[in-house]
Amino acid sequence: MSTAGIQQERVRHLNHRGPRESGEYVLYWMQASQRAEHNHALEYAVRQANALGRSLVCVFGLTDGYPEANLRHYAFMLEGLADVEKGLRRRGIGFAVRRGSPDEVALEAGRRAALIVTDRGYLRHQVRWRENVAAEAGCRVTQVESDVLVPVETASDRREYAARTFRPRVSRHLERFLVGLGTTALRRPSAGAGLGGLDLSDPGRVLEELDLDRGVGPVGHLYRGGTRAAKRLLRRFLEEGLPGYASGRDQPHAGGVSHMSKYLHFGHISPLYVALRARGSGAPEEDVGAFLEELVVRRELAVNFVRYTPNYDSYSCLPEWARSTLEEHRGDSRERVYTRRQLEEAATHDPYWNAAMVEMRHTGYLHNHMRMYWGKRILGWTRTPQHAYRTALYLNNRYFLDGRDPNSYANVAWVFGLHDRPWKERPVFGKVRYMSRSGLERKTDPGAYVRRVERLTGVSVSGV
Repeated sequence: MSTAGIQQERVRHLNHRGPRESGEYVLYWMQASQRAEHNHALEYAVRQANALGRSLVCVFGLTDGYPEANLRHYAFMLEGLADVEKGLRRRGIGFAVRRGSPDEVALEAGRRAALIVTDRGYLRHQVRWRENVAAEAGCRVTQVESDVLVPVETASDRREYAARTFRPRVSRHLERFLVGLGTTALRRPSAGAGLGGLDLSDPGRVLEELDLDRGVGPVGHLYRGGTRAAKRLLRRFLEEGLPGYASGRDQPHAGGVSHMSKYLHFGHISPLYVALRARGSGAPEEDVGAFLEELVVRRELAVNFVRYTPNYDSYSCLPEWARSTLEEHRGDSRERVYTRRQLEEAATHDPYWNAAMVEMRHTGYLHNHMRMYWGKRILGWTRTPQHAYRTALYLNNRYFLDGRDPNSYANVAWVFGLHDRPWKERPVFGKVRYMSRSGLERKTDPGAYVRRVERLTGVSVSGV
């Protein structure tokens, strides 16, 4: 079932064509798994190139119009792609970042390819790109899944109701997929096969040439993109944050989190590498277990949701019970009502919520417990649940480095009842789970959190 760490379930041929006999090289069309190590798609491509007696080249399609992406996202991504170029060069693999729609870039680079190998994405445009390439390429196109621990269809063949239903399904397969992935040497090194590409030695110049939303700036002074930066943060977390994680992870002022979500989003680090390092860290078993719950169960539940929910970014994706109870309370009087602009400018009466909005605007990050509070308050302060949903998703995708991700869509929908159950009925929220300011104060130290955000951002946080 596996060949040196590449399980059969990860591999799917997207068309019925065979390799092109006249092909000059094997092409790895990198799009989701933006890394040169611990990458099942890359290693599969190397092995195919060796088997066919060809060289291997890698291409990435850089589109100006990626949905909802802005300067912040592109800057972080390009830092990571510069790491990819260096890592592939060390392995003798040519790499080109070419500007254009990713599917068109892949098809152009694939005209002289014996075989096209690609990684996997779950959002509708990512799926469409791969379908287009599979339909139009003159050779076999093979997809290899590398950004989840357990391939999504292996874990479950349906949309799961909640973590409690998904956990046993994914857990029964986990040990089989938690195995190291070896690195295969390329027998016929390449220099890029004349594919050209952008100069990644100066990401700033590349950014200047792209037609981007420049309203949200980069955060490279806090978080740099790329595999090297991800591994540095992971080492620090394993030493300082993982011991005690089970009891301390819900404290937003403490900083005992991994910060891996942004790197996982761009594929700069492998979830397999993260999981294996956590397991081998020597941290207490309960802390490793709590971390793997987030990395595997919660993260891959979000992938399950997007995979089996065509309308994953719409209010209509919510469970029927949640939409019904919110509709019943649609006309309830709100404590306060804020416009989207007021929310975006952190101009509410609640200093805790304002601190959360300031942190995400200035850093591209927000602790998960504060994300939940942030989203629940938007539901309570907006005239309709539909408008609250659109507002939360807009702000999430605009400011977070890990926005526009399966976790983004699942986590925003969770605020409105997804992957949850009915609770005690109350105004506005109906039977959807409620989170209050007093509850935040009881479970965490939001005052310390506010002070940390003020130190970090230099912005004074207060309630209006």
